[in-house]
Amino acid sequence: MYSVVIVDDEEPVLESCEFMLNSFSEGQGMDNPFTLAGKARTGYEALKMIEEINPDLVFMDINIPGLDGLAVLERVHKLYPRMICILSTAYERFDLARRAIPLGVFAYLVKPVSKTTFFSTLENVLIQLRSLPSEQQEYSDPVHALLRRDIQAVMDEQRWNWYRQKLSLPSDYGLVLLAELETDHELWGKRINEELSYKYHCTWDKELNRIIFLIAGDHNISDFRQKIIKHLDKLAEKFLRSVNLCFGLGGLHHGSELYLSYGEALAQLMEKRQVNDTWRRLGKEIAVLRRKIGLLPPEKIKAMFKTIWGPLFLEDFNKAKLRMVSFFTLLLDDLYGAWSVQDIRQKKNNNKGFALPFDPAEIMELPDLEAWKRWSEPCFDMILHQAHIERQGNYPQPLINALAFIQENYTQNIQLKDAADAALVSNAHLSRLFTEHLKSSFSDYLSALRINEAERLLKTKSITVKEAAFRTGYQDPNYFSKTFKKIKGILPTEVQ
Repeated sequence: MYSVVIVDDEEPVLESCEFMLNSFSEGQGMDNPFTLAGKARTGYEALKMIEEINPDLVFMDINIPGLDGLAVLERVHKLYPRMICILSTAYERFDLARRAIPLGVFAYLVKPVSKTTFFSTLENVLIQLRSLPSEQQEYSDPVHALLRRDIQAVMDEQRWNWYRQKLSLPSDYGLVLLAELETDHELWGKRINEELSYKYHCTWDKELNRIIFLIAGDHNISDFRQKIIKHLDKLAEKFLRSVNLCFGLGGLHHGSELYLSYGEALAQLMEKRQVNDTWRRLGKEIAVLRRKIGLLPPEKIKAMFKTIWGPLFLEDFNKAKLRMVSFFTLLLDDLYGAWSVQDIRQKKNNNKGFALPFDPAEIMELPDLEAWKRWSEPCFDMILHQAHIERQGNYPQPLINALAFIQENYTQNIQLKDAADAALVSNAHLSRLFTEHLKSSFSDYLSALRINEAERLLKTKSITVKEAAFRTGYQDPNYFSKTFKKIKGILPTEVQ
């Protein structure tokens, strides 16, 4: 059984985490592998508790009184290298995440943490804990000792020479490659190592959700690092497009100073992970906006639009503009690409030369943020107006209200009565509206919406079938699979 310490200064959060931890294995036919060993509310209390208990897992809030969560970790990281830590905070702060990665943090959660996310994180932690070698094995093995411990600090020449002899390293120089992914660390560690070993002397190990490689090289080869980058690009093209994997590559340094290469690899890894995480989050927000545009009130849709482009323009302006070209192209395709050929011909005839209302390529000519605002607001209003006409023009208002309610709440356990109450009509009246205008029952419409979203999530290859079920309102994965098969004709595990 693995011991857990929860650190948070908010009592409701402590109680919620304790409840979810205790109910982790319910319905899975196994005993709970985790036990709560203690709860702390301040940094100093957490420090003392960790020293006394030496837990296997710590849930640590960053913003706690006294020492903050990161300061606590900085003190205990080297003392308890096998301890897994999961950080949580009320805000997405990538500057904090950057500080956290060198401390071996396993996951970074934004509060409030859903039950689905909590359980999914525990499942990944359990896999990691069960795969850890014994302490005796870890520190008697020179690969473990070097890559999990000594590569992060200055080494004297005697210790480095000992490692070079034990590991038969062909050079006094090397660089560090860090690869971070969510699952299958052993599988991808072996595969990446095999690919690199065709050309380079490569030593690897895994630690938590990260794979560490030491690539020995001759410091006289000026383009050694560039050659490895090209090799990694080919490897990513060959194998890694379907997995959420991120690389960080340090510079070439003498063995006694490999900690410099490790730090450079960490910095690059964190920068790439920050970009990837931002785009994964924005991708979800874009998908939600595309589903709800024309159904929700315009003010809500406009607010969603600003949350999408806002973070982008804090980074590189030209890259942000490229992303917005893609975004507006998607929106226009949603509206105009859905017409049949006959509809397009009809509109061309009626309008004497039908054309899209604007060209997204115009975005690339905008010189600054103010110009973007002046361009984007009227163009987005055009799309919003057209979406309103396309999605609501032929529907009575109660049905529009019901559809907006369903789009907003389909992940919850909603019934026909809930949608009818939101639309201010009776159950029977709303049921007739679904049949008359949508040729569907309420339950069939809801199931189709959920399954379509689940299919989209599964195609990203970044979540499990179980998590896709939870995210789309199904609490029973078996029932979810049967419903998916009924609607799509295939099992969710067969989604390509």
